[in-house]
Amino acid sequence: MANPTETASLTVDKARPVRSLISLFRPYRGSMVVATIVFIIKDSPIWILPILTGNIIDVVVEHKPLNQLWLNAAIAAIILLMNFPLNVLYVGLFSNAIRRVAADLRNGMSTRLQMLSISFHSRTSASVIQSKVVRDAENVELALNQSYGIGLSAICVLVGALISTAIRIPSFVLVFVLTVPIAAALMISVRRRSSTLNESLRHEIERFSSRVGEMAALMPITRAHALEDVAIERVSTSVENVRSAAVTLDKFNGRFGSITWISYQSLGVFCLIAAAFAALTRVLPITAGEVVLLSGYFTILTGSVVNLLNLMPVMTKARESMRSIAEVLQESDIELNAGRRPVAAVSGELRFDALQFRYPESKRPALDGIDLTISPGETVAFVGPSGSGKSTTLNVVLGFLRPTSGRLLLDGVDMQTLDLRTFRSRVSVVPQESVLFEGSIRDNVTYGVNEISDDTVLQALRDANALEIVDALPDGWDTVVGERGARLSGGQRQRIAIARALIRNPRVLLLDEATSALDGESEKLVQDAVERLMEGRTTLIVAHRLSTIRAADRIAVLDRGKLVEIGSHDELLAANGKYMKLHAAQRF
Repeated sequence: MANPTETASLTVDKARPVRSLISLFRPYRGSMVVATIVFIIKDSPIWILPILTGNIIDVVVEHKPLNQLWLNAAIAAIILLMNFPLNVLYVGLFSNAIRRVAADLRNGMSTRLQMLSISFHSRTSASVIQSKVVRDAENVELALNQSYGIGLSAICVLVGALISTAIRIPSFVLVFVLTVPIAAALMISVRRRSSTLNESLRHEIERFSSRVGEMAALMPITRAHALEDVAIERVSTSVENVRSAAVTLDKFNGRFGSITWISYQSLGVFCLIAAAFAALTRVLPITAGEVVLLSGYFTILTGSVVNLLNLMPVMTKARESMRSIAEVLQESDIELNAGRRPVAAVSGELRFDALQFRYPESKRPALDGIDLTISPGETVAFVGPSGSGKSTTLNVVLGFLRPTSGRLLLDGVDMQTLDLRTFRSRVSVVPQESVLFEGSIRDNVTYGVNEISDDTVLQALRDANALEIVDALPDGWDTVVGERGARLSGGQRQRIAIARALIRNPRVLLLDEATSALDGESEKLVQDAVERLMEGRTTLIVAHRLSTIRAADRIAVLDRGKLVEIGSHDELLAANGKYMKLHAAQRF
């Protein structure tokens, strides 16, 4: 199977979903060719048995030698028995290729999502992304599994019937050929409408997924304010929209299925009557066995084509899912790191050089002409009223946001020229609400760090004041913390996050309101751990608590994106400026 990192280059064109899907099989074309050949052989009894049936009837009606009966019976037995081993071989080859393509799609989307910018993720619902990776890939996989065998079988029956009929009853070849244009006409007539309805249903399902995600995230707020009825109403409205769109699509598919069935059953009846008429009137030299042969062929062919056409809703849904997948794989808002200089080592000097950043939808810069040098190992706290640019500053340092103008230099090198992924491997971030995944405490602490000793993990937990958490749990650091760390308190999650930061031994540390949501006792434990974490590291802090700010070497005061003051706590108080007003009002 293709390496997950290679699948980011999957070529999927939203305007050509079917062609894109076929191209995904290119690495597995050998398996698909062999699987197709095996399928044709193992499926041959479907069109060979009518020939044998016709031969046996002619043996009876025309009183042919008995050995012809046994010959036809032997051939029937052989082709039926060989179906088992060939089917096992076919399923193994075909399933392997299909599952690999589905895995490539999922890996490709996962890899692409890791390459896309933070701004993309901030404007796209996580539930919608989950729907694309899980549901849309599953739709494609399901359509391939259901349609390939039926489609190939229909083609084999049609070709086998045409060849056999052309040899024995050439006059009836035209009747079989008619099945192709009728099928094409039916598919063309409904394709556009079906695509529109499937697209509408997909968008409604994505909106519903987003609503469910919001409901889960807001559950504490909803329950705390007795807003259960409001939450239920928001979701039920979306559920009704999904139901309405699905019913509309189902009714359309029902009409299409009925028209398909009537068309082909009518053609089958016509074939049978025409063959019987020709045999009775001697217009054509057709035997009783050949009448059965023609009827059997058309019954099988009709059933195959009707089944194939009835799969059209599934195939249309798959086409729409490929378009949905292409929205991720073709998204251009990626973080460009390829070909840029990797960061081999970090001293920790950061220099803002007339740096400006403006959000696309904003009329004024979020950061406006920032000039600031942060020395290696220095701690700088950023304070200011809401909207002053504090969090934007941290996101620019991380490279989540690129300067609109000016520069940010790391150890004297413009960060625009660097592969920021290699820089971030030397950075740790402790946000206000640390996120833990559903795994053990040890797994959360060592996340992304390989071959770490138990002693190192213990020391990190000890320095983060988190060892007491581990000691109090029945399974120690093997205790599973639950989804998003739900089994731990906020202060405990923060200390586990600090242990995670310590074990990475970062050169640059970013603290974003790391203690603001904690009670007094938890804050002291976390603050002690933070101070140990900051030792010898370049640290940028966004905080409201005075205790955290006092620990900074310098305090940078931001106002409407501008750096208006900078200095130590005492220096800024003595200056009696903006910081003094913020301090007095405790607005930071």
